[in-house]
Amino acid sequence: MAIDTKVGTGVRGGSIALLVAGLLFVVYPVLRPYGDTVLLDGAPAFASAAWVVAHLSAVAGFVLLPLGLLALRTAIGGRLAGAAFVTMWIGIGMVLPYYGAETFALNAIGQRVLETGDTGLLALVDAIRFGSAQVTLFGVGLVLIAVAAVLAGVAVWRSGVLSRWSAVPFAAAFALFLPQFFGTPELRIAHGVLAGVGCVLLATQLRTARLWVG
Repeated sequence: MAIDTKVGTGVRGGSIALLVAGLLFVVYPVLRPYGDTVLLDGAPAFASAAWVVAHLSAVAGFVLLPLGLLALRTAIGGRLAGAAFVTMWIGIGMVLPYYGAETFALNAIGQRVLETGDTGLLALVDAIRFGSAQVTLFGVGLVLIAVAAVLAGVAVWRSGVLSRWSAVPFAAAFALFLPQFFGTPELRIAHGVLAGVGCVLLATQLRTARLWVG
């Protein structure tokens, strides 16, 4: 029996992607300004560099997640792990357009309001955020991400390769990604920490997994 070097390298690369994703999901709610919770005061939050960096951190975190689940599928095998990867990939593809609008469109509105003093432009914020097409796409995408995370957790639990509990925080964090948007800033930061812990714990398990072939 010997270690499959190529497989091991792929899994370790995925674990690094998952580790970085975890850190980015902590940065996102910690750095994000929350002035937009009162819409008329939202322009400075939207216009800030912190707004852009925080949301791009979330975007980068989402982009890296499928790489982590691809490594998980390689490490433990099975249909559930494969389904988790595919479902996560599709869900993230549906979520990212919304994050693009949040990042760039709202930033442009905020900057314009500060430049002109025209607070009427803030009326566009609800149109950008809550139009039926974008809300549907975003909501379905987050539900798919939640399903993918739970599938990953079940796959790990049944695999016998990684610690049974190692994917539970990961599954919980991404199952709660949609509900956390309705929480207070403190709750959203706590959720970001949970997502970070979940990613890092699973990444650590993948990093130390022993992959053997005959």
